[in-house]
Amino acid sequence: MIQFGEFLPDQPALGNGGATEAKNVIPAASGYRCFQELAALSGAATNKILGMYAGKDDAGNAALYAGDSGKLYKMNAVDSSLTDLSKVGGYNTTDDDRWRFVQFGETLLATNYDDNIQTGTVASGSAFADLSGTPPKAKFIAVVRDQVMLGYTNDTTDGEKPYRLWWSGINDQTSWTPGTDLSDYQDVADAGDCTGLIGGEYAIALFDRAIVRLSFVGAPLIYQVDRLTNQRGCNIPGSVASVGSAMVFFLSDDGFWMLRGTDLVPIGAEKINRWFLDRFKVADSDNMVSAVDPVNQNVIWAYPNTSSASGENNEILVYNYNLNRWSYIEADCTALAQLFTAGYTLEQLDNISSSLDALPASLDSALYKGGSFFFAGAKDKKVHSFTGACLDATIETGEFSVAPGRRALVNNVIPYMTSKSGQSPTVSIAVGARQRQIDVPTFTSASSINADGYCPVRSLGAFHRVRMSITGEWQFAQGIDVDAKQVGLR
Repeated sequence: MIQFGEFLPDQPALGNGGATEAKNVIPAASGYRCFQELAALSGAATNKILGMYAGKDDAGNAALYAGDSGKLYKMNAVDSSLTDLSKVGGYNTTDDDRWRFVQFGETLLATNYDDNIQTGTVASGSAFADLSGTPPKAKFIAVVRDQVMLGYTNDTTDGEKPYRLWWSGINDQTSWTPGTDLSDYQDVADAGDCTGLIGGEYAIALFDRAIVRLSFVGAPLIYQVDRLTNQRGCNIPGSVASVGSAMVFFLSDDGFWMLRGTDLVPIGAEKINRWFLDRFKVADSDNMVSAVDPVNQNVIWAYPNTSSASGENNEILVYNYNLNRWSYIEADCTALAQLFTAGYTLEQLDNISSSLDALPASLDSALYKGGSFFFAGAKDKKVHSFTGACLDATIETGEFSVAPGRRALVNNVIPYMTSKSGQSPTVSIAVGARQRQIDVPTFTSASSINADGYCPVRSLGAFHRVRMSITGEWQFAQGIDVDAKQVGLR
């Protein structure tokens, strides 16, 4: 059996031990699984969604929030609508900014840099309001131990400071006077703009040309600032995603990296970096968004590729950080987030869809249970879950030679894949062949699997590769077997 290996588009096709194509699938240890499309969960916002967040109050009540360019919303589980909780006058989020949220106790904080930091009480129905204490405006926000920290700030005294990190007083999100309650700021003046901020027991701040770690040490320094690297940074804010502060993922000038503790690991080198950078529409890089799906151990990046005429995100890159494997998805998405639901009664499901068949997930899904985690995306101004139908998938092997220096005839291909219970997906095989490495492969017509379990084909050439296409509800694709014979020199 030729097993479907990891997606390695940066490597030559001949002898490639991985897959040269892995579209609309997610990596598995010995093959690929189906990727489910976005299914609408909420009503529509006024404009495209630029950020999402879910929080819980002390009683365990969950609430889902979202923001667009002019409004902040709370999702109403009773009718699935996005209820406008904006302050009077709304907001003015510019095209290159996004909403970022954190929870500090039962207080929800939201920032978009263009407006004052907003505050509300998690799971309440009250409107948002400007955070008191005159905090600076900020692009990035995180909770570090017992303090709120901001990155890329703009205050009434010094104006815009792209390289400034500013933290609140201890246990007080309204205390922002330097020198009071351990509130202060730190300029990292030779590292470029701040492009990401990760909280936790310590802070990780990413800049254009450096990455720093801030560790709490108390007065008088408050935070010790250590340079983890001056040799590499991140200039695409939307590429920063993390599993706490232990694993931070980001796009640098030369591709994708992971910061694990203090070690920088090149996760895309000689695998997908060149492939990605060739198709990434850099002119619209501000639209890139990312998040971690911890249930499936995947980092997800949504971005515009060069075929996106509008510059909006039309493709998704997937990296499994436990398997160190990649894949990609053809899908539109304006925001990504880890969310959990407020819960639905059976009657309230009618507000999502009047048809059971049109619900975004099966009735036994944890999606409808209050407080259940789900990985979410935004599309068409709505909050979606990745619980829809399996996307049509394409997986392609590397190129092989049956007999070096001689031609071969491929007659049949046996696909190895499994379907979901009670489902009958459509599986077809096409074989690409070429006589010389300088030639472009020519593929046969797609051949469907027959009652005997194989796909009849006829492909003559010196070098072959096999493309499997799957439509319908399937579960796992492992690989293929090839029936081929040598036919001699040309």
